[in-house]
Amino acid sequence: MTPKYRVLKHAKMRQQAGCWDSPQSRRPLAHVEVQDLALTRGVRRAADVKFLLHAKPNVLYLFSQPGLSEMPGKQAKTLSADHIDDLLFLAERSRHPLRNRLIVLLSVKAGLRAAEIAKLGWDMVLDPSGEVGRTLALRDQIAKKRSGRTIPIHADLRQALVEARQLCDGHGPIVRSERGGAMTPMTIVVWFNRVYKELGFEGCSSHSGRRTFITRAARAVHKAGGSLRDVQLLAGHRSIQTTQRYIDGDSDAQRRLISLI
Repeated sequence: MTPKYRVLKHAKMRQQAGCWDSPQSRRPLAHVEVQDLALTRGVRRAADVKFLLHAKPNVLYLFSQPGLSEMPGKQAKTLSADHIDDLLFLAERSRHPLRNRLIVLLSVKAGLRAAEIAKLGWDMVLDPSGEVGRTLALRDQIAKKRSGRTIPIHADLRQALVEARQLCDGHGPIVRSERGGAMTPMTIVVWFNRVYKELGFEGCSSHSGRRTFITRAARAVHKAGGSLRDVQLLAGHRSIQTTQRYIDGDSDAQRRLISLI
């Protein structure tokens, strides 16, 4: 499929489009609206990214990239236990097994968005003694709509963090690129899309782990003596209705329910 593109040649058009004024200035303007899809050159929200933007002086090229979106119009599919095992299996056999295992676990076991995974720093998971703590303190600065929150760290995720902590000085981003710098939200989105494609998982995206986390939490919260309000806080949603939309139905439970009517 040939990428669609649009060339904006004049400064006035660039400003109206809402892109960065130039690659050097990195001054954020408004969102770009192209075919009703939002875009920024710097990825502020992974779910909004439907295009890659390449900038040159006085010219901006907007390329559509099918497969990189968060599937507008429908929700990402949730993952079963077997799906998660397959993800972790593939991560362990990749070039960067520990880093990729962290990416999967931060999504599935902490419910983080792609942008939050990319921007998560060691200062948000370490206790005062420099050891990996029991909670993840996600700061407002990196969370969508400044929805910072505190998330208890799952045992599997904590083990991976402990292993990663032993290999670094405990400063800067947790998830790093091959060159040692921070990964971008778009890189996380692309990584998930490539992995799901390799595994043959249809309808999954970088949001699938988060939906899985919220759905599983909602189903198990009564066993922990909590309520949907606790799930809302873990997800960082302002509205409990938003949390409810994330929760995938349980077909087995629905069949049992029908049999009781």
